[in-house]
Amino acid sequence: MSSTEPENLYAAREPIFPRRVKGNFRRFKWVIMAITLGIYYLAPWIRWDRGPELPDQAILVDLANRRFFFFWIEIWPHEFYFIAGLLIMAGLGLFLFTSALGRVWCGYTCPQTVWTDLFILTERWIEGDRNARVRLWKAPWDARKWRLRITKWVIWAFIGLATGGAWVFYFTDAPTLLVDLVTLNAHPVAYTTMAILTFTTVLFGGFAREQVCIYMCPWPRIQAAMMDEDTLTIAYREWRGEPRGKGKRRREIAEAAEAVTYAAGEKHGGTSPRLPMPGLPTGVGGAIPAKEGYGDCIDCNACVNVCPTGIDIRDGQQMACITCGLCIDACNEVMDKIGKPRGLIDYMALTDETRERAGQPPKPVIKHILRPRTILYTTLWTLVGVGLLVALFIRSDIDVTVAPVRNPLYVTLSDGSIRNAYDVRLLNKHGEERAFRISTTGDESLVLSLEGTDGDTVTVPADSTMLQRVYIVAAPESDAAEGGRTDIRIWVEDLANSERAHKDSTFHGSGE
Repeated sequence: MSSTEPENLYAAREPIFPRRVKGNFRRFKWVIMAITLGIYYLAPWIRWDRGPELPDQAILVDLANRRFFFFWIEIWPHEFYFIAGLLIMAGLGLFLFTSALGRVWCGYTCPQTVWTDLFILTERWIEGDRNARVRLWKAPWDARKWRLRITKWVIWAFIGLATGGAWVFYFTDAPTLLVDLVTLNAHPVAYTTMAILTFTTVLFGGFAREQVCIYMCPWPRIQAAMMDEDTLTIAYREWRGEPRGKGKRRREIAEAAEAVTYAAGEKHGGTSPRLPMPGLPTGVGGAIPAKEGYGDCIDCNACVNVCPTGIDIRDGQQMACITCGLCIDACNEVMDKIGKPRGLIDYMALTDETRERAGQPPKPVIKHILRPRTILYTTLWTLVGVGLLVALFIRSDIDVTVAPVRNPLYVTLSDGSIRNAYDVRLLNKHGEERAFRISTTGDESLVLSLEGTDGDTVTVPADSTMLQRVYIVAAPESDAAEGGRTDIRIWVEDLANSERAHKDSTFHGSGE
């Protein structure tokens, strides 16, 4: 009985060498790359004066004190809902842009795309454009190849090191950490983090590149749920470009087609070579002979040669397409050279395909963008954003938490009175120390006292928390002392501005 070997589902990666291209989308990507990298590398160095007791770094994740600073905003651990809200807004924003314009996040602002563009730019600067890099790849390992490769890898390593270094600067004072790093006095965690990020940045941006987008990132597999027939995404106008052709045969057919359409134009009283004839399909590029002629695509593969993921957009929508728009620039450049209208490859929707095949103009862009799905995402995104702003502006500069001491629930004193203990945590968000008065309301027989002080006032240092033990005593034979549970409210008042905060709790009597 003969046996057959199973089909090998794995194939070695074929390296991709994108060609340099000029155009509107390429310029837009350069602008986005400059802005995003500029923000990432420079943001930790922005100074922001918060007073003598607080750090003067504008953006800082202060893990030691469990706080997050963003210019004038300070987020404490119990306010993590702000971070959760921002993450929800980021998710909704990603859904919104994907449903409207496809994978624009992947094509323009994703860190993998931005750093890959930077690494490819470095590679092109050292090794040359596409053809030179292909020849170098196939060339034997001689002195020149080693020199170019080592030069490229060293520069990549410096980019990765700068990336890891910029990341650790967000977690402590950047100037101080820089001096510690240079003098080898920084904490080992800083060096370890930088080493890991340097390695992963070079690996993902320099070597893995499109494999991260195709195999590692889950978003290509999720995006289909965000898109529909009205989503604007990059597509090839197959009805205009096909059948493809190039070379002498294409020129002969084109000249024959032009002669026929000229004759038809003269017959109808005009001279336009673009006048459609009966029996000839009319594409965006003009009249194309139905059977023997060629479309506008000359099969030059310019769109393939500039693609960072190596796909052929003419094969239709593919998971590997990140909608970066470089194929549009490349195709428009070719169309300009051969005298054909631009837009053979362009942003369009599936509904536009049906309309253009029928000879109708595409829908206005605004109608593609404003539809129920995008309006819903925009509404949800706005509601979350407004809610965060309202919560940010109405939050108090003082905060208090109350935790009753439950072991024991109460203590009977020598005179028969009942005492409960509470741990009150006071939070002072001001940049200066503040005096807080602590009081209670509920049963009139309850008397409050503070551990470690004779009065009812305690001073909390600037921008910090303080744990204060509070005792509440009920007089003998009072309702609170002889009863079960009595609802009380513990108040904290800022004596500097009379701002108040409170927490509700329970007083336990002997009848519990």
